[in-house]
Amino acid sequence: MAATTEAKAEGTPCWADVLLPDLEAGKRFYGELFGWTFADSTETYGPYTMAFSEGRLAAGLAPKGDGRMPTAWGVYFATRDAVGLTGRIEEAGGRVITRPLRVGSAGITALVTDPGGAVFGLWQAEGRAGFEKQGRPGSFAWTEVYTRAPDKEAVDAFYETVFGFRARDLDDPSVDYRVWSPASAETASDETAIGGRSVIGPAFPAEMPAHFLVYLAVEDCDEAAAEAVRLGGRVTEEPFDTPYGRIAVLADNQGAVFAVLAEPKAA
Repeated sequence: MAATTEAKAEGTPCWADVLLPDLEAGKRFYGELFGWTFADSTETYGPYTMAFSEGRLAAGLAPKGDGRMPTAWGVYFATRDAVGLTGRIEEAGGRVITRPLRVGSAGITALVTDPGGAVFGLWQAEGRAGFEKQGRPGSFAWTEVYTRAPDKEAVDAFYETVFGFRARDLDDPSVDYRVWSPASAETASDETAIGGRSVIGPAFPAEMPAHFLVYLAVEDCDEAAAEAVRLGGRVTEEPFDTPYGRIAVLADNQGAVFAVLAEPKAA
């Protein structure tokens, strides 16, 4: 996908960042793993670091202001009206954690949850649209929400109501996975897909909460996994092949979990 500075369509992922206890350690880890460079920003109401891949905005790193906050990656969905959208989210069974807040001249953000408790952000772009690089090595590639089976129907209805997602289930009956396309798409297809919904099954720890998993694109999945371990991280799910590429789930040197995706090589 080509780099863009244009505002994203309503309901599409437009930004991702990671909340860390040690920002400098995070810069060392992600700088070496993805070749990112960094610039500190003062536009928010606290320290924030912008990560660049090939000189283009790729993600953010933020320090934890409270030890009770999770060390985790988060994703933000684009909206033209953060205030109106938070109202629809509450009406659809979600919860607003942080009401819409202006971030300098960059835009307006809010933090919310779906009915299953998965946290995500909203971004109403003004001076900053979000990703300038996306879908290529060193940048955001995909996201999916993991929810508990008892919450699945409410969660599916929530995203399709709030964002108007066009949804389709995978043809494989052994996999409970729903793919989302934006409301602007004529049909739900691989070409228009922007994210998905999975289910937290018995293979996951019983205490695992509902959450979003952020995927970052890499050239070589196995090399990225080995490099993450060398840098003090760990592999939580070994590299495996899918029709969409080779995937591994990793944790950084402070415990934040993310996935890496290497697209299939052209024949």
